[in-house]
Amino acid sequence: MENSLAFAQQQDANDSLRGFRDRFLMPTFHQNQVRYFTGNSLGLQPASTASYIQQELDDWAKWGVEGHFHGKRPWFSYHENLTEKIAKVVGAKPIEVVVTHSLTTNIHLLMVSFFEPQGKRKKIICEAKAFPSDQYALESQIKFHNLDLATDLIEIAPREGEHTIREEDILSKIAETGEELALVMIGGVNYYTGQLFDMKKITEAAHSVGAYAGFDLAHAAGNIHLKLNEWNVDFAAWCSYKYLNSSPGGVSGMFVHERHANRPELKRFAGWWGHNKDVRFLMEPGFQPMSGAEGWQLSNAPVLGMAAHLASLDIFDEAGMENLCQKRDALTGFLEFIIDDISARHKELCTFEIITPRDKTKRGAQLSMLVHGKGKAIFDKLSDAGVVADWREPNVIRLAPVPLYNSFEDVYYFGKHLEDAIIALG
Repeated sequence: MENSLAFAQQQDANDSLRGFRDRFLMPTFHQNQVRYFTGNSLGLQPASTASYIQQELDDWAKWGVEGHFHGKRPWFSYHENLTEKIAKVVGAKPIEVVVTHSLTTNIHLLMVSFFEPQGKRKKIICEAKAFPSDQYALESQIKFHNLDLATDLIEIAPREGEHTIREEDILSKIAETGEELALVMIGGVNYYTGQLFDMKKITEAAHSVGAYAGFDLAHAAGNIHLKLNEWNVDFAAWCSYKYLNSSPGGVSGMFVHERHANRPELKRFAGWWGHNKDVRFLMEPGFQPMSGAEGWQLSNAPVLGMAAHLASLDIFDEAGMENLCQKRDALTGFLEFIIDDISARHKELCTFEIITPRDKTKRGAQLSMLVHGKGKAIFDKLSDAGVVADWREPNVIRLAPVPLYNSFEDVYYFGKHLEDAIIALG
């Protein structure tokens, strides 16, 4: 690799996915060209999103309530337009996925079914420094069941002096907890460090002691080549607005493994959209859950949000996750090289420590950069230059080179602005 514009432009010229960049709307709020590296917080808007939403607005105007059955994409079954496409993204069978609700809502709904503490089997293992929503959800579930937060929620943290969690520590804690363990609930990709966990191994370990395994895939869906069915994961949920580019606060997805597809005995909080659709409008008492993940739905589909999601999923369907992951690794590797090069050449002024795993099989499209010296000042300089990145206290800059719309030239110019900031600050 070379830290040069010519090298970056050559990589872009050789990129078979380069045309997808033109199908996204780049932010225009800055006088400079924006270099956008926060797709791990909010993905960019596909240029087609407005037309997808407008179609539903037009059908609403034309049909009113009859749009549920007579629109171009009838609202009664709108979520079904997304099922096969999102199943490909997360490595699932269509029966195992549904798009509905919001992420934390889905986590709670799934935990009603898969966290049912009985006797001494009542503990949850999670990662320390999980995203706050997960932390709050798990804490509240523990309290809801009148358990002891200090002993029944087990957090696995990095070892002293380290930034990422050793998977051996997760696996050994699962084995140690044994028959007291009810659930392992971990973020597939840690939001702070970008560490990708081996979900297959963690699931196998949980099952070996009789526990369920679930994952929050907010930072994994659309980023990692997931194989949820093959990995035998019990359940998972994810948002759609990060790597999946489906509008601020957009709809969520959930996965329930096919072996749980026809288990009406699983406790759940029910709603009429999860009821047998063949008799749903008879409005009769007695909940009959639909087979598969659809049985966890509560209310009517939020069609406008789903329309935005469909616009993005059509792009994913065209690009293919395998192709996107190949470019992701090349783009993230180039960013890693640029950061290392600048850090080495300016070590007397400021150095950068990448706390995301260097092994590309242990990360996705994110590098978390620990800044040793002038951290916030450097971040502010980057922002002033038109770089959109993410600051996390006390001194970490998170960067997400997203393969659908980021380019190698973006990465090069990030490096140039980073170097300019170091020199300017002395």
